[in-house]
Amino acid sequence: MRLARSRLFPLDIVLGSALLAAFLLVAFGVPLLPIYEPYEQDLMASLAEPFARAGEKTYWLGADALGRDYLSRLSLAARVSLGISVVAVGISLVMGVALGLVAGFFRGPIEAAIMGLGDLQLAIPRVLLLIASAAVFGSSIGMLMLLLGLTSWVTYGRLARAMALSLREREFVLAALTQGASSSWNIRRHLLPNVAPNMAIIASFEFGQVVVLEASLSYLGLGVQPPLPSLGLMINEGQLYLEINPWISILPGLVIFALVAGSQFVSQRFTPENRGAGLSRVPTV
Repeated sequence: MRLARSRLFPLDIVLGSALLAAFLLVAFGVPLLPIYEPYEQDLMASLAEPFARAGEKTYWLGADALGRDYLSRLSLAARVSLGISVVAVGISLVMGVALGLVAGFFRGPIEAAIMGLGDLQLAIPRVLLLIASAAVFGSSIGMLMLLLGLTSWVTYGRLARAMALSLREREFVLAALTQGASSSWNIRRHLLPNVAPNMAIIASFEFGQVVVLEASLSYLGLGVQPPLPSLGLMINEGQLYLEINPWISILPGLVIFALVAGSQFVSQRFTPENRGAGLSRVPTV
């Protein structure tokens, strides 16, 4: 019974699911409550502690320096950070897979140019590259998504290229080429379906890094700008009041932890080692 329970409900899946459920409850459950007011200010409730009551309103998680309900702000910030991270991962995934497959299939100067661009980007620390890019191009939400996506494609590209180098020599690809199939058809019908599962695994791991990078940029003032809240920005705003109300900085950190740790715990169950297969094993079509 213990063995069956451990296999059906492994500890990492239970813990990861609980963390993700808590994050989703804060992000999408709080807006359904009547207390949801992320922009309404009440200076009489400034820096109110959790469960404090000011007038006719109860602040379940307290209030910030401007008297705004912290639970509402936290919910909106969680959705903003989640949306930016998901779009950024999507951009990097599409770009990395496309460039990697093209480089691995065509080889030659195309491969040298694409992989050279990737090596050049890896030579520059990602955080410094993001800080410089945000300072030059601005810090709007759209630009932030684009910058995070364009600076995260190399991991996908290198793995997609390595798998494409192996797949292009397989019998089903060579047979299609001898029968007149175009290169784009081969990439779309043969290479992409075999590469996609491993790319999804890489995306699940990269998601946590993008969440932390977005929070770091917002903390430095180069990400989401007020009055729109972000988890990193809320930590930055709350550090001035750590001695008075430390929860203002602790709560956004806990939300980031719940999202990153929860997604990582759950995604580990889908790694090749846990599925009983290695990365080198590529299914045929």
